[in-house]
Amino acid sequence: MPEKITIHTLAEKKALGEKITSVTTYDYPSALLADRAGIDVALVGDSVSMAVAGRENTLAATIDEMIYHTRAVRRGITRALLVADMPFGSYHISEADAVGNAVRLVKEGGAEAVKLEGGQRQAPLVERLARSEIPVMGHIGLTPQSVNVLGGYRVQGKTLEAGRELLEDARALAAAGAFALVLEGIPREIAAWITAETSVPTIGIGAGPDCDGQVLVWHDLLGLHFGHTAKFVRRYADLAGEIERALERYVRDVRGGSFPSDSESYHLPEAERQRLALELEKATPATSGTR
Repeated sequence: MPEKITIHTLAEKKALGEKITSVTTYDYPSALLADRAGIDVALVGDSVSMAVAGRENTLAATIDEMIYHTRAVRRGITRALLVADMPFGSYHISEADAVGNAVRLVKEGGAEAVKLEGGQRQAPLVERLARSEIPVMGHIGLTPQSVNVLGGYRVQGKTLEAGRELLEDARALAAAGAFALVLEGIPREIAAWITAETSVPTIGIGAGPDCDGQVLVWHDLLGLHFGHTAKFVRRYADLAGEIERALERYVRDVRGGSFPSDSESYHLPEAERQRLALELEKATPATSGTR
């Protein structure tokens, strides 16, 4: 059985220069397949709000929804590290509320770590969660939960000054106890700078190839996303086309009467078939030759 991935495994990979692989997973089948493929980190992202529920952004995801999806993913994971997003509102009201919701993701959902968005301002909360023995993955740069403040999904850190601020965010989160950082939507050069100057692994999404690892959304990677596709997304399959063609064949076969076939149907044993034939014969009124 492959060795279980832990937060310490990710630190070792950074030290050895080995790339970390991650993908979002939202249910049992995606988790099982990701785990079999050797993915290091299964992230139950609040992107489920968009990718699965069809919402406009991630803000509507609730803690109960995240626990439900994390629990489903947990059943498919044996090797990967399971990280669950803390959704918008689950850690913004009070520290006690945040700790309580993080505990729920671990106890009820089976998460092995949680992820939250924000830089230096979240360092005290990261430290508090770490003291509660809950591993925390940070997330800086383009933070989707801040979409209304950012004015949309815009690349962050586009100047040296803005990049230096992101570096300070990364350092603050690492010092507070974050075991890894997601860097989203920032220039490659800034991501490389942060990766080189930060003690914990960085996992990029739209941050170039110099991060310690990469993460993509399940539906983007497999061609199951139907909206705008970001520049950084590489589609490794066109499952939407395959699924649509399969469904079209299914509709055609049902309407044409070729599905299900006799070989795809269950049958009574021969003796029971004969008995049924007699029953049907008795139930059928005899026809007369005259009217």
